[in-house]
Amino acid sequence: MTVKPEWLRVKAPQWQRVGSVKEILRDLGLNTVCEEASCPNIGECFNAGTATFLIMGPACTRACPYCDIDFEKKPKPLDPTEPLRLAEAVRRLKLSHVVITSVNRDDLPDGGAAQFGRCIEEIRAISPQTTIEVLIPDLCGNWEALASILQAKPEVINHNTETVPRLYRRVRPQGDYARSLELLKRTRELAPWVYTKSGIMVGLSETDEEVREVMRDLRAVDCDILTIGQYLQPSQKHLGVREFVTPIQFDAWREYGEAIGFLQVVASPLTRSSYHAEQVQELMKRYPRNAIA
Repeated sequence: MTVKPEWLRVKAPQWQRVGSVKEILRDLGLNTVCEEASCPNIGECFNAGTATFLIMGPACTRACPYCDIDFEKKPKPLDPTEPLRLAEAVRRLKLSHVVITSVNRDDLPDGGAAQFGRCIEEIRAISPQTTIEVLIPDLCGNWEALASILQAKPEVINHNTETVPRLYRRVRPQGDYARSLELLKRTRELAPWVYTKSGIMVGLSETDEEVREVMRDLRAVDCDILTIGQYLQPSQKHLGVREFVTPIQFDAWREYGEAIGFLQVVASPLTRSSYHAEQVQELMKRYPRNAIA
């Protein structure tokens, strides 16, 4: 078994604050990707009073071999009360920025787009000053569904490319690299005011140049923000780690990304898609865009 290097050690959280966040989530019957996907930053984020909400789950219709979320071919029907409960959690936690993600719901005609829209609307009604980021699946290429999410006017649309094209068959067999790029491209065309974001994980045998190629592809569709983090094996049944990438390499990718035009690149071993996502608020001040009325 590969031993984790020193730079992947996580500080122990203050469990009193973590417990209060968990209490709110349990009281409202909500899931977080922090818990379901075994995120290494759960202590830090919960201690800061933040969480990335996982809607339409906790089971996913795809069984990606890197992901710790449970697979279920026919998950439960959507809960119409979920958007209201989510909005109440945002209010109780007093979040200035919220991230909403979901499992893949390939069993639904719109991939769950309508549920995303309702969540955004309910948060707007209760916490109008909260900025909203949605980390969405590829919707099986249903661009009308994508347009419906954009109509609810989130500030950030995030969709992860996850890995380099060569590894898709092994890492993301039900995904499609070109489709993910197309989603980001269409988002920019349909909603030029929104900030677009994507993320990849490394340590699965990709090369430096392959990562840079993905970065160039994302800039070609005018993606604004990029996250790069180390893949960690959730269990023995998941894909193994091929390499622990050094912090120096992450710094090199961050510098390259900034040089080719990303507004922000967050790259480190412990970086995840929504890690310190609230920093987008500062980016929005530096690079303001006017929403379409």
